[in-house]
Amino acid sequence: MRSEFVPNDVKHRPAEVSHLSDILRPVTKGNRPEPSFLYGPSGAGKTCIARHTLEQLQQNVVDLNTQYVNCWEEHTGFQTLYHVLDAVGNTHDIHRRSTPTDELLQRLREYDGPQYIVILDEVDQLEDKEILYDFHRIQNLSMILIANREEDVFSDFDGRLSSRLQTCIRIRFNQYDLDQLVTILEDRVQWGLEQGAIETEGLERIADHAAGDARVAIGLLRNAARQAAQQQTERISDDVIDAVVSETKTEIRQKTTDKLTPHQQVLYELITDTDHIGGGDLYDAYRNAVDNAKTRRTMRNYLAKLQQYNLITANGNTKNRTYSAQG
Repeated sequence: MRSEFVPNDVKHRPAEVSHLSDILRPVTKGNRPEPSFLYGPSGAGKTCIARHTLEQLQQNVVDLNTQYVNCWEEHTGFQTLYHVLDAVGNTHDIHRRSTPTDELLQRLREYDGPQYIVILDEVDQLEDKEILYDFHRIQNLSMILIANREEDVFSDFDGRLSSRLQTCIRIRFNQYDLDQLVTILEDRVQWGLEQGAIETEGLERIADHAAGDARVAIGLLRNAARQAAQQQTERISDDVIDAVVSETKTEIRQKTTDKLTPHQQVLYELITDTDHIGGGDLYDAYRNAVDNAKTRRTMRNYLAKLQQYNLITANGNTKNRTYSAQG
């Protein structure tokens, strides 16, 4: 019932699994795979497919190291490096306040173990994308990059980084349709609930509320099951499903806001404190609220991220755009 659970058999993504498996195939012969980039809307299965494919690969390759890093939660160069190094190196003597980032990077450069594949999820949230260039230069390390949109990642690359990673192999993920979400939920029901706990019509109702987002759909199913258990009812009714929609979306929104970087948090709070605010006024308020304010372009990237995760809405064209909190 957890959205981060990785099933042994993933649904509706055979082409994406096959494509990523082909990209990673060189590792079965001890060779370094090309970097790959998975992109598409939130809740489309990008992270699940990346982790599933690596787990399947590890069952067939004895000498393979892997690591997953959520770059939204670990958005500084030091944090990302620490997690990448932690899976293959000795990090017990590293101090977050005093150990230089260069020392972590040097330790990673000295890595001489088997092929190492790193999933960098929400890679567009990295404060310093230069670290990707450093990773690319490490002989035994390959990257799977994940983000919602191409432009959020590649538009900030300088010439050196662009020449290395612009050609990485891309795999696009489309949003799930209602029937696909129902199938995904059916598997979760089979694994986690008693037989007959919910009818297909109930799963369709959940999928309709989720609007293509598997993360929301699984959260709704989990909370509906919990609510039914609390009411000591054997079946999950439509009333129970409808009753947990607001709670589930609030829960997901809170999990998302908890991941916001300090600058994103300031922007989000400025928007939620008003009915709506224009881009110019928002940037002025943001500059007054923080030290070392980012550029307007970076602010727009932050706002795009908040939109992708349904935290805010934007109205109007580029010049007259206004922002308001998502209800």
